[in-house]
Amino acid sequence: MSTFSQIYIQVVFAVKHREALIAYSWEERLYQYITGIVQNNGQKMLAINGMPDHLHFFIGMKPSCCLSDLVREVKKASNKMINENKLSKFKFNWQEGYGAFSYSHSHIDNVVKYVMNQKEHHKKISFKDEYIDFLKKFEIEYDEKYLFDWVN
Repeated sequence: MSTFSQIYIQVVFAVKHREALIAYSWEERLYQYITGIVQNNGQKMLAINGMPDHLHFFIGMKPSCCLSDLVREVKKASNKMINENKLSKFKFNWQEGYGAFSYSHSHIDNVVKYVMNQKEHHKKISFKDEYIDFLKKFEIEYDEKYLFDWVN
C-alpha cells in the first residue's frame, strides 16, 4: 500500500538577538534560496515571507521528513549564504530554536495569506506578541526564559 499524507507546517524563527538585519534589498533572494533548500529536500514550499528580524515559511511536508533536520539545514545554509555574499553589513546568525505549527488542509489558503501578509500584519502586532499568541492558540506550554532572546 502507498503512503498518503497531508502534513502542513508553518515554521517561524528569528535573527539572533532579534536584530533587524534582513534587508528589503535582498530578502527575496533569501526566500528563493530557502525555497530551494526546502524543495531539494523533497518538501513543498507553500509560502515564505518575513520581517527584518524573523521569517515564516509554510510547507507541505512528507512524513519521511524530519522537521528538525530540515530547519537546521535551512538555517545553517542560509546563514552561510548571507555571510559569504556579504548581504548583511553585520555578522548574520539565526537565533537558536524555532516554532513549528501544524494545520489542516482546510487552513492552507488562510495560512498562505497570513504568511504573505507579514509586513501589513506587523504594523498591528509585534513579533513577540505574535509568537506568544501562536503558543497560546496551539496550547503549547512554555517558559518565557526559553523563548527567543527578545530585544526591547
